[in-house]
Amino acid sequence: MGDEPRTVSPLKNFLAGGVAGGCLLLAGHPLDTIKGVLGLYKGMGAPLAGVAPMMAISFFGFGFGKQLQQTDHNTPLTYTQIFLSGCLAGVFTTVIVAPGERIKCLLQVQASGGKKTYSGPLDCALRLYKEQGIRSVYKGTVLTLIRDVPSNGLYFLTYEYVKHFLTPEGQSVTQLSTPNILVAGGVAGILNWTIALPPDVLKSNFQTAADGKYSGLLDVLRTLLREEGPRALYKGFNAVFLRAFPANAACFLGFEFALRALNELAPSW
Repeated sequence: MGDEPRTVSPLKNFLAGGVAGGCLLLAGHPLDTIKGVLGLYKGMGAPLAGVAPMMAISFFGFGFGKQLQQTDHNTPLTYTQIFLSGCLAGVFTTVIVAPGERIKCLLQVQASGGKKTYSGPLDCALRLYKEQGIRSVYKGTVLTLIRDVPSNGLYFLTYEYVKHFLTPEGQSVTQLSTPNILVAGGVAGILNWTIALPPDVLKSNFQTAADGKYSGLLDVLRTLLREEGPRALYKGFNAVFLRAFPANAACFLGFEFALRALNELAPSW
């Protein structure tokens, strides 16, 4: 499949991934806070501090996965290798995503009417650790892996596949136009969430539940299906999919432009 014009650089992927995370947030944040033009980017500092490094680590993991499988930079990677590289990106991000989302879920439940137990994210993390140890901080990690490993694999695979599909015959994929990059990134974002949303719903239920409510991951699924039916697995579907296309289109466009700039500025990295 497509061209790999040079040896993959995980470091460049990390830096360009940080730019991608910023672009993803810039495009997606207004849709999260539709409260008038002036308020569109209000409160974006904290999410940016989390999203940019997370995407940097994601793209680093993807680049590292490609580097591990790339025996010769003149030989393009197969789609299976691209998928596996994306899966590795999901493993990398889980290390920081799982505890972050556990804390976010607990604070959201508290904000929606629960009793005020935590004064903020740091207090929440410290209390969880002191009271029940590191396992409590990382509660829901298996579900995060179930969500992020296959969905990231599909995310990067879809992006690469659509890019090559849209590349005119005889041209290099590196010359793909901006509109086509946006299409490839947007489609990748939608397919990513199609796979990721059901385990995301299960994970949120599991992470916010009182200790002992569920005996395990299958119990979360059984309870949700019994109480709310299969449609509950796609709770929040409309909001997520409305945001997925523009946010991920911007994300990959930012990544491509940043990577091209880095390749020109530091070709030997």
